[in-house]
Amino acid sequence: MRKPIPTIKGFDVNKIQNRNEKRVAVLMPEVIDEYYEDFTFDQLDIEDIYALTLNLLPARYIQHGSIIISDRLSDYEIKSKIRTAVERVLDYPTRADKD
Repeated sequence: MRKPIPTIKGFDVNKIQNRNEKRVAVLMPEVIDEYYEDFTFDQLDIEDIYALTLNLLPARYIQHGSIIISDRLSDYEIKSKIRTAVERVLDYPTRADKD
């Protein structure tokens, strides 16, 4: 569970979210199953892929009552960034069992 962000000048900003977080979480299993079915990812791999993918995408923050302008990324664009992140994690894994 995430720690809540402290209030800013008495205002709660915890409901502000990056719209891409949920989309990446939904699309990651599909990409992994399609392209990397022979590899077993551990918890840290998945976290690294998720975080790296979000860092590769432009942030799309929204809050309740936002007007959303249609600049939504396509699933193809997000899947492409997921594949890039997976390849980086496979090339440079963060593992406790590294020599």
